Amino acid sequence: PIRVGDVITIGDTTGLVSRIRMRSTTIVNWDRKELIVPNKDLITGRILNWTLSDGTNRLVMQVGVAYGSDVELVHRLLQDIVKQHSNVLRDPEATVTFEAFADSSLTFTIRAFLADVSFRLPTTHDLHNQIYKSFAQHNISIAFPQRDLHIRSLPPEFYAMGGKHR
Repeated sequence: PIRVGDVITIGDTTGLVSRIRMRSTTIVNWDRKELIVPNKDLITGRILNWTLSDGTNRLVMQVGVAYGSDVELVHRLLQDIVKQHSNVLRDPEATVTFEAFADSSLTFTIRAFLADVSFRLPTTHDLHNQIYKSFAQHNISIAFPQRDLHIRSLPPEFYAMGGKHR
């Protein structure tokens, strides 16, 4: 199910198959570390081959915006940014969906297809930059975790130190 040059995931390691020998296969991960895998593990274990019959792969990115944001504007901006990127395939078409009312954000998900797995990191980088710039131009805040703290009672020592009682 694999050949030299394939990008595979076995266990928690993803990398490029660099060598296949009689007893073992060498996988080079993105940190350029070599993982020697017994071929028995490749035959009996679970393997994800990102490039077996087609290099096309889907990039999924989540973007959270602050509550109160104009969701129609956010949706339109994200669609425009994704569709204009040269690495994003036109077919299948990219989608942007408003997915969740999360704890601290309104969450949108971008799903876009790329022609090759090697485009994932540069495309993610470019899209993040474009989203950040576009949102700044349109005064859309990217969400961050927020918590309201309601104190119901305080220990008596607080009042002894000069704290005011309600």
